[in-house]
Order: sequence, then structure tokens, then C-alpha cells
Amino acid sequence: MDIATLLGIISAFGLVLLAISMGSGIQLFINIPSLMIVVGGTLGATMINYPLKDVFGVFGIAKNTLFTRNISADGVIKKFIEFSKKSRKEGILALEKEIKDLQDEFLKKGIQLSIDGLEPQEIRDILETEIEFIQSRHQLGAEIFTTMGTFSPALGMIGTLIGLVQMLQSMDDPSTIGPAMAVALLTTFYGSMIANILCLPIAGKLRTRSKQEVLTKEMSIQGIISLSNGDNPRILEQKLMAFLPPNQREASDAGQ
Repeated sequence: MDIATLLGIISAFGLVLLAISMGSGIQLFINIPSLMIVVGGTLGATMINYPLKDVFGVFGIAKNTLFTRNISADGVIKKFIEFSKKSRKEGILALEKEIKDLQDEFLKKGIQLSIDGLEPQEIRDILETEIEFIQSRHQLGAEIFTTMGTFSPALGMIGTLIGLVQMLQSMDDPSTIGPAMAVALLTTFYGSMIANILCLPIAGKLRTRSKQEVLTKEMSIQGIISLSNGDNPRILEQKLMAFLPPNQREASDAGQ
């Protein structure tokens, strides 16, 4: 579980709700018509903008912001050094037993292609094509949440206009002014909350996750090509270190 995402959600929603409860009370900020306008309108507009399967599929993608298996760059480098030593000592066919327990399907596929005797450039082309489609899927998820974050404040403004119209039409009846004003103001509040505390941060986290995953996969491609070429473990290590920022390279060297 990603602690930063969990703490962010708790602190963002928690502090807002705490500030509300310290004032006039949370019950004043609960308005069903306003929620119907913002939530229903945002989902409806998003379904107009994207195919239905993509809209419902994105909620499964959203779990990646909380539950994700981070693969450390150091772990990738150490794994490839082990593979390189074994490959140079026993031959690349010896890696077939090693990859059976790998959980990373991308890495397993790449090493299997190398074991099968494909040329390094062919392996690179196949794996880079797979990365392109992974990026495309990730981009779609982040794009849908960005779209929802754009629509929700707009639906909030529409709700505000609806509330103002209702209020102006009933100025002669003071008892109806309050509910109409509540709809007018709370729809903007809900739209801003959904956009700035939920949708846009999730979109940003998905883009960050995508960059991290692509970097790891690009490292894996370089490691697989080095295995295929029979590079010395030290040379392989230096090639993979090039993907890391200088401070991480120093930390990695110190840990070995």
C-alpha cells in the first residue's frame, strides 16, 4: 500500500471535514440535489466523452494509486547481475529455471526471448512495442481522471446557476431562499472537492506510477540485451546504473 496516497487522502478530506465540524457542523454541507448534479453530471459527461468500458475500467486502474508493487531499481540491477554471472558460467539456457519464479511477466518474457535465440535488436523491438502500449493504457487512465477533474467544477457552476435561478424565482417566499442558495453554493463546493482532492491528484499519481514502471522496464530491456550479448557482469551493472540519478548510484555502490 502506498502510504503517501493514503495519508494524502486522509489529511485532505479529514482536515476539510474537521474545519467544517468546528464551525457550523457537517450536516449543513450535505445536500442530495447538489451531489446528484455534480456526481451524476460528471459521470454522465465522462461517459459521453469516452467509451463505457473505458470509464468503468478506470476505477480498477485507480487502485494502483493505493495498491501497487514497487520494483526497486537496485533490485533489478542485482537480479541482472546474478543472471549475468550464471549465464556466463553455465550458458544462457541455464536461466530458464531461474525465470520460472519471476513475478514480473515483462522481464520473464524478455529473458525467454533471449533464451530462444532471438537477435538483440528483435528483442528490443518486441519489448519496446509492449512498453508503448503499456504507456497508452496508463495515459488513458490518467486522462479520464483529468477529464473528470475538469468536468466536476463545471457541473458545480451549472448547479450554482440552477440554485440561483430557483432562488430568484422564489424571492417572494423567504422559506425557499435557503434551500435554493444551498444548492447554488454546495454544488460549487462539491465540484471543487471532487476535482482538486480526488480526480486531479489521482491522475497525477497514475502518471507518476507510469513513469516509474516504464523506467524499470527500460532498465530491464537494457539488462536483457546485455545478457543476450554476453556482457561481463560489471559492464552490465554500469549500463544499468546509467538509468539512476547520481545520488542513487552512490547509495547502490555503497550497499554492495
